Amino acid sequence: MLGIELASAAFLPAAFVALLAGILSFLSPCVLPIVPPYLAYMTGVGVNGLKTRERSAVVPALFFVMGLSTVFLIMGFAASAFGRAFLQYQDLLARIAGVMVIIMGLHFLHVFRIPLLDQEARVNAGKQDGGALGAYALGLAFAFGWTPCIGPQLGMILSLAATGGELSRGTALLAVYALGLGIPFLLAAIFINRAIGLMNRIKPYLKTIERIMGALLVVVGVMLLTGAFSAFSFWLLEAFPALATLG
Repeated sequence: MLGIELASAAFLPAAFVALLAGILSFLSPCVLPIVPPYLAYMTGVGVNGLKTRERSAVVPALFFVMGLSTVFLIMGFAASAFGRAFLQYQDLLARIAGVMVIIMGLHFLHVFRIPLLDQEARVNAGKQDGGALGAYALGLAFAFGWTPCIGPQLGMILSLAATGGELSRGTALLAVYALGLGIPFLLAAIFINRAIGLMNRIKPYLKTIERIMGALLVVVGVMLLTGAFSAFSFWLLEAFPALATLG
């Protein structure tokens, strides 16, 4: 019973990290600048056409988010299944994951650079005309093609999923990450003019955002390495006993 309660409490901080990682992934230097062109590409009009509401980008953006969410959910299920298969080595897996996440965080902090993480593999999904199916396919391509770019954030959440050892928990973590990355896409499509103006104001701070992501990765990596996530989960159960009912 304690294991179930602990798993429930542990999900809350991990879910918060996943949501924050998704939002910071959207704000990363290799994602934010391409949002308006992608929305224009999916709707089959130029950026100016989006501004004048020549065609709405909301439905294509929704299917785009569904496409990338599909890939992330599969990844979450696979990572959880892997962790479950090696449940007896959870402590070792957590330490290995912690070291890897710290290394990726140091990359974002520019302590050193990992060339692979500076690459992008953009996939051409063909000519778009605003169709839902094409937008969904583009979402699938985005999830795979931008893995080097959002890989550190995604790797951190996959590590949390694998060390949890529960299929539902790991899949849910990737769903939360997909929400953090996908909801801003939808908001940008709904409020396109305001979104473009906001993105232009954010661009000078992209390097700072990247360093914030790096700091988050290092903190989470240290927590995985030292077992602080488990300790924090016990503290949550003691401070908020009602969390036990979530199991």
